[in-house]
Amino acid sequence: MDLQVWWIWMVLAALFVIGEIFTAGFFILWFGVGAAVAGLLAMFGLHAGWQWGSFIIVSGILISVSRRFADKVTAQQPEGIGANRWIGKIGTVIEDINDAQNCGRIRLGGEEWRACAEHNELIETGRKVKVLRVEGTRVIVTELKEGA
Repeated sequence: MDLQVWWIWMVLAALFVIGEIFTAGFFILWFGVGAAVAGLLAMFGLHAGWQWGSFIIVSGILISVSRRFADKVTAQQPEGIGANRWIGKIGTVIEDINDAQNCGRIRLGGEEWRACAEHNELIETGRKVKVLRVEGTRVIVTELKEGA
């Protein structure tokens, strides 16, 4: 058993695993697993060709499988995350947005939101509004004029 080669593979495996800790995604980890397999083969006294072949094949298969799995699991994120997805959307006023309080309520999709007018304007119930931005738990809107 060539102990020096075994240690080289295992140190390399450890470096890959440690490197994975400092990076995003499971990419470098698979090289660590491949190096560990090659190290085990070196422990059993197999030739360097077997070690390098196992390193390349094991790492390649694991990378390929993990990429396919990651593509299936991670769906394309919609534009805007959380409440920001409402920016630019059209809603309907369900409680007058008046200039005294400058706030009322609107319906966006299936949700109700506290809404305030951008320019301290009166927007009556039933009118269509466009969401300009989200500020905390309320949306800032502007009224859509007829034909817009």
